[in-house]
Amino acid sequence: MDVTRLSEARPYEAPRHHGMRALRLHGWDASQTDAFWVGLSYFLPGGGADWDATATEKVYVVIEGEVTVVTDGSEAVLGRLDSVHLKPGESRAVENRSNRPATMLVLMTYPPKP
Repeated sequence: MDVTRLSEARPYEAPRHHGMRALRLHGWDASQTDAFWVGLSYFLPGGGADWDATATEKVYVVIEGEVTVVTDGSEAVLGRLDSVHLKPGESRAVENRSNRPATMLVLMTYPPKP
């Protein structure tokens, strides 16, 4: 068993994000997960993730607050305990359009090995 306590989780910088603070819960240097990593993101009002795509599969789960996820041709407002799956290569933007902070759990597979 590999426990990560929130009080001990380490922050990390997420490229192309603004108004957001991220903590690594599992994976990379936080634990020994083999197939995926887990982060916890806090988005301030007006914060978000710029339009981008990664080569990995990901799932976002909103824990508190509300975020809007925009993809090619669609948009979804996610509230508490709503989630979205994004396919590898699918472009997206994330926006906190509300006046309250939002908390989101991020689960992503590791990038493909070269």
